[in-house]
Amino acid sequence: MKVPAIETLAEGSVTQQATGRLLVETTGPGFTDITETVARWVLASGILQGLLTVHCRHTSASLLIQENADPDVRLDLATALARLAPREADYVHATEGLDDMPAHIRTMLTATTLSVPLLDGQMTLGRWQGLYLLEHRDAPHTRDIVFHLIGA
Repeated sequence: MKVPAIETLAEGSVTQQATGRLLVETTGPGFTDITETVARWVLASGILQGLLTVHCRHTSASLLIQENADPDVRLDLATALARLAPREADYVHATEGLDDMPAHIRTMLTATTLSVPLLDGQMTLGRWQGLYLLEHRDAPHTRDIVFHLIGA
């Protein structure tokens, strides 16, 4: 395996930061592709090289970098999460409804924060990757996603 080349910022480059928020309206359980919205925000920031952090401010929704070519992958992922955290299990916590505790478990199994390197003003997602908000609750929700980009 060849050791990758090290690219450094030009001497005298000034580190910049950008922050932003995205409110995502969900319709219930499922995947919402936020790739293009985030990519447009990154481009507008003017930062070309750096690290993007994307954070979901909820405990019953999560973020994923996942297959974006075949929708059957997302269907299979949702099915797998339903098997791992079924709604009909005998959970102690049910204050917010029968879908709440399974949503917390599904969030625990996935992620609420993602980091994506930025090169030449673009997220370094692979050819078949997209950035998704995954809603775990049955009812529609407004989900608050926060971005932080640092670089030059």
